[in-house]
Amino acid sequence: MPAEVQKISWLDPRMLWAARNGVLASWFGDPTGRTRSRWVAQLAAAGAPADKVIRRTDPDRFSFLVIGDTGEGDEPQYAVVPGLLEAGRDTSFAVLASDVIYPVGSADDYGAKFFRPYQDYPAPIYAIPGNHDWYEDLGAFMRVFCDDAPPLEPEPRPRPLTRAWLRALLWHRARRTDGRHLDEARKLRSAPAQQAVQPGPYWAVDAGPVRIIGIDTGLLGTLDAEQGAWLREVSRDPRPKILITGSPLYVDGEHHPCEIEGGGTVDDIVRDPAHRYVAAIGGDIHNYQRYPVKVDDRTIQYVVSGGGGAFMHATHTIPRVDVANVTEKDFRCYPLRGDSLAFYSRLYGRRLRLRRFFALSEAEAAGVVAERLGIPLTRAQHATARITRRTRLVASLLGAGRRPDRTARFRLPVRKIYTSLFSPGSATYSPPFFKCFLRVDVSPESVRLRCYAATGNRAQEIEPPVEDEVTIPLV
Repeated sequence: MPAEVQKISWLDPRMLWAARNGVLASWFGDPTGRTRSRWVAQLAAAGAPADKVIRRTDPDRFSFLVIGDTGEGDEPQYAVVPGLLEAGRDTSFAVLASDVIYPVGSADDYGAKFFRPYQDYPAPIYAIPGNHDWYEDLGAFMRVFCDDAPPLEPEPRPRPLTRAWLRALLWHRARRTDGRHLDEARKLRSAPAQQAVQPGPYWAVDAGPVRIIGIDTGLLGTLDAEQGAWLREVSRDPRPKILITGSPLYVDGEHHPCEIEGGGTVDDIVRDPAHRYVAAIGGDIHNYQRYPVKVDDRTIQYVVSGGGGAFMHATHTIPRVDVANVTEKDFRCYPLRGDSLAFYSRLYGRRLRLRRFFALSEAEAAGVVAERLGIPLTRAQHATARITRRTRLVASLLGAGRRPDRTARFRLPVRKIYTSLFSPGSATYSPPFFKCFLRVDVSPESVRLRCYAATGNRAQEIEPPVEDEVTIPLV
């Protein structure tokens, strides 16, 4: 890590004000689609391929990495790197899935949050932007990943006193001096084998027997009509496909199909048997989840993989899973719900100065989660912990499971409010961290997907543990 690292605090009003564009887009209309179209047109005029397909020469058997929501530039992000280099040393390339740079995607943040941590990864890195990369209209992302794309020409000013005028008046934009250190940062990943140029913020990669498609869901988790038409077109290719998206289609026990401007959804395209999708991997939520959804006579693996470095989103608040015929028997997550509850119980104990009341051991947390959700323990315990009234009360206050009880009205902010307010302030800077990344092994017969844990502890750096694994047949 650099000698000095600026810690990101999402409880700092200055940080929240800098990241205001998502709120403005939801209030006054989302300009992301129009801006994205301008970027794509500019790249096309400069010679980018019209189909936005990157054609690689990988053999029929190859591997690649997927890392989601990486760029906070602090201890949790750097803790992922040793295990990633160990498990990914023979991979052909990597994909960053959502939120490459926090807080607002500035160009001068790329040195400490992209080039430095991954300087020893020897292969190319492709990326799809997340909402944080869009907080400065994607300018830095395009410079880094799209052949140093020049800035967009400014748009005409909107009519006064309209919603667009109000949005433009309050819109956060990049500093004029942003990017002064970018050329120096690029030297950290300057080897010819590390170079990757992608044709835009969304793209497809033809590698070996599969096509990997990355889509840009912008500020609000939707697709513009132009990108939607492109997605339908590239999905007609006969090869098996893996979708990588900034917004997961199944997450926290719910279905989010991702609307396309003008009609239809991304999941409609994924589910169409003619398109042969075998997996859909999304970032944005900072943990790991997997939903094997049966569609007709096949199973599509819907995966959340956003544990690449940013603060941890809880898993203990995920209710008993029953969505699209996926039940608790089929569902997988990391961290395990009990570990998540134990982590947040200690965190709330410190924040509220009530450590003796809130703190739960891993065994207590796992036991009460299993009781509240009516599921078996997900990890063998050396001794069954006694579930006391205090244990149940803490679990209820912290939102573990979904079961109506007398304490529900007093539940602390760990669900909707927690996701946007408290959880971003939950970052810790000493191990264990609950980080993860994916390794995907492709052959003509199958795709093997493994979720590796990164804790920041030495043992897991030397031999990264596999927390989940699934093999998807391609025949």
